[in-house]
Amino acid sequence: MNLIRQSFFVAKGLQEFTKSGFEKAAKGFVAADLENVKAHGRNYMVTGSNTGIGKVVATELAKAGGTVHLVCRNPERGEAALNEIKEESKNNSVFLHVVDLAKPREVYKFACDFAAKGEGLDVLVNNAGCIIPKRTIDDLGFETNFATNTLAVHLLTKTFMPLLEESKDARVVTVSSAGMLTQKLDADDAQSEKANFFTSAYTPPAQQKRQQVVMSEMYASRHPLVHFSTMHPGWADTTGVKEAMPAFYRAMKSTLRSPVQGADTVVWLALSPAAKLVKSGQFFQDRQPVATHLPLCCTQESESDRKRFMKVLDEMLDQVKNSLA
Repeated sequence: MNLIRQSFFVAKGLQEFTKSGFEKAAKGFVAADLENVKAHGRNYMVTGSNTGIGKVVATELAKAGGTVHLVCRNPERGEAALNEIKEESKNNSVFLHVVDLAKPREVYKFACDFAAKGEGLDVLVNNAGCIIPKRTIDDLGFETNFATNTLAVHLLTKTFMPLLEESKDARVVTVSSAGMLTQKLDADDAQSEKANFFTSAYTPPAQQKRQQVVMSEMYASRHPLVHFSTMHPGWADTTGVKEAMPAFYRAMKSTLRSPVQGADTVVWLALSPAAKLVKSGQFFQDRQPVATHLPLCCTQESESDRKRFMKVLDEMLDQVKNSLA
């Protein structure tokens, strides 16, 4: 079954996820969706925004006039990105927050401190992610990939929910990946403890991307005042891909999308009025909602699996809170 999933995924990817796939899809874009969209008076937060897709998204939001909060792990790279975004956008309402999303206590404390300032938040873009080919566990028992790709998204989204629900046009956009199409949600092994770590180059992170999609769908059902979406940026030429999957990068480099092409749907979901016309909780590719499962691949989870997984995440959130008490 895993071989069937991988085969379907690769065939789909070569046709749709490359640069040429974006160019084909872009012919159907409605130019007016992003023309003259103004974000003045709106607050945006973009994680992992010092490079690649996240930096492009933050820059476009700043160009539209929004107040943009960059959340970056590395202070030097974050400061450099901050200055570059300000210069390119001619917008000084761009701010840097140094946070390591692999450290749940740090993430939760940051979110609580930000919320307490009362600045408001209209759009949260969960862009940051990692692919570390070695299992590392922190003192709370959280694996690094899971802590960054899944738990940090939950910590931020849940903690910011009161702020978001006060906005007249609240959105949460999570940069996921079509790699999740090869995975079925495993509600009983959230951190891939039972799996052979990296039996293929992307197995645990792909499970976490599946988790993100399920999380967004569940958030949408529970928080109707906020518009949720996940998206696949395609196979993009970013530092993260180059460092985490060097063999894939070398083989596909000439066909990879640019960071601007990879970021296009994120920007559209964060800014365009048209994005709000689509039902909350959908998974997007090139500005269109697409299926979250490949045909004949048996990756559908049950409703009880979804609820059990969300319960696990909430218990982890409580664990993080209690560790700071």
